[in-house]
Amino acid sequence: MKKARGFTLIEVMIVVTIIGILAAIAWPNYQNHLRKGRRAEAQSFLMDVANRQTQYLLDARTYALGASAITDLKMAVPTTVASFYTVTVTPAAPTVPPSFTVTATPIAGSQQAPDGALTIDNTGQKTRAGTPGW
Repeated sequence: MKKARGFTLIEVMIVVTIIGILAAIAWPNYQNHLRKGRRAEAQSFLMDVANRQTQYLLDARTYALGASAITDLKMAVPTTVASFYTVTVTPAAPTVPPSFTVTATPIAGSQQAPDGALTIDNTGQKTRAGTPGW
């Protein structure tokens, strides 16, 4: 008589269960890692805007402000940032002394929503969801 070869149904179910448990643990960690990476990209873009604002101030004696500020600085919001954040530069009009705040607000319902708004101002003060520091 020949001996049967292969896996039993119980063995296959145990393997499937183990894979399911590992996936249930790994998936949230993976999503958290992606969220942190997108936040880092937004923070980098905000730093670039702040640096350009400093250069712009030297040339124009005022900061680029309002809805056209990003284009006035000859920049564009990267698609990797624009997909998850709305970037604005405030105030809308020049102030005395000159000032600005660049804000990256997470798009409602996106995976970045728990992060809260990221900001940087003309003094270099950075906040995340109102808390100092990034």
